[in-house]
Amino acid sequence: MEQSLTLAAAQQQVDEWIKTVGVRYFNELTNLGILMEEVGELSRIMVRKYGEQSFKKSDEQHQIADEMADVLWVLICLANQTGVNLTEALQKNFDKKTIRDADRHLNNPKLQ
Repeated sequence: MEQSLTLAAAQQQVDEWIKTVGVRYFNELTNLGILMEEVGELSRIMVRKYGEQSFKKSDEQHQIADEMADVLWVLICLANQTGVNLTEALQKNFDKKTIRDADRHLNNPKLQ
């Protein structure tokens, strides 16, 4: 049985890993660049699996779940570095979207 991991626990575990195994955080701009690289790697696999591009031999070793985890890891690093509580930020984002989009998607004929 897998143990669930909260955003708060993930932020704490990443911080502990960085400070013990990783030595220190890369600076924020470096991590932003790494985040863009990781999003690009995820995009590459997604467009090959769900889009119209064919896989190359070098793409076969990459897994979508692992690429998503890489994106999440670096995003958590950036949150830790900038003092963002991801649990609070995500809840506020849900609230914002719920108010803003209360009728928007229901009234979108493209989604019917």
